[in-house]
Amino acid sequence: MFSLPLPLLGLSLLFSIALCVHVVRTHREMYWLWIILVFQPLGGIVYLVAVLLPELMGGRTAQKMGQAARKAIDPQREYREAAKAVDDAPTVANRVRLAVAATELGKHAEAEKLYADSLTGMYADDAQLLLGRANALIELNRPAEALPLLEKLGEQPNAGRTPHTMLALGRVYHALGRETQADTALSWAADNYPGFEGIARYTVFLARTGRKDEARAKLVEIDKRLDKTHAHFRKEAKAWRDFAAAALT
Repeated sequence: MFSLPLPLLGLSLLFSIALCVHVVRTHREMYWLWIILVFQPLGGIVYLVAVLLPELMGGRTAQKMGQAARKAIDPQREYREAAKAVDDAPTVANRVRLAVAATELGKHAEAEKLYADSLTGMYADDAQLLLGRANALIELNRPAEALPLLEKLGEQPNAGRTPHTMLALGRVYHALGRETQADTALSWAADNYPGFEGIARYTVFLARTGRKDEARAKLVEIDKRLDKTHAHFRKEAKAWRDFAAAALT
């Protein structure tokens, strides 16, 4: 069993104690104490990356690193906090926050209801709510209900032709068997959607509609982009690459 030399063990203990003091003084979740003390010194390093570095550096990259580390340790934290916020004040903003957190956990039925409950009054035509509910309906395999929401979005000049709207529209058209319209929407999304989801979903569409050569060409394009992707984003990008490749097997 691996053990640290005595001097390093002492330093590790001091390091852990200092971090525990920080946890208590800054009112962090108490599970950090358990992580820091039980998994010395790795637990302290995780706390350093997840909490301290984002605070000290303040940059967007550091913040993303911290968010990713916290999500890996406690993936339901944002959902719990958002649910509490809704209980305290059921505002539209809080319901949207909870809907986003629910979506990340695959709770699409809950997200759909939250969006639907919010699409009233002055928010009846809100672009974020319309798109959020449409995406939830797509995940629930209810494309016929999602289409009117996206068509309503299409009536808004600033929301009807965004990469996120076009991707959702393409997925709905494909699910409804309207392949020509799906091709137009998904092709446009593949060229304009940030990240890899747009091109990955278009690759899958091509493969599933019998256009395997075009799909393989898109997969090559994905691989070229993946090679140039920053290491911080490569895990998510690789997941979309694998999603696309699976349609060609």
